[in-house]
Amino acid sequence: MTCWSASTDDRYGQRSTLVTSQMPVDNWHELIGDPTLADAILDRLVHNAYRINLKGESMRKQTKKLTTPGPGTSD
Repeated sequence: MTCWSASTDDRYGQRSTLVTSQMPVDNWHELIGDPTLADAILDRLVHNAYRINLKGESMRKQTKKLTTPGPGTSD
């Protein structure tokens, strides 16, 4: 995580950084395992951040439904 920390420190206030995750932020402490490290990571990510929480079914699932041949059709 030192490399990640250094790169976010270098970019802070100067460049945009986009982070995506399928894991909700509320679950990151459990995922990371070390409370101090999790606090440091989340502090850097969430402070001055714009968060977009998407809801609904996955676009991959929706697209698959549209492109999967139905029964009795050949592909």
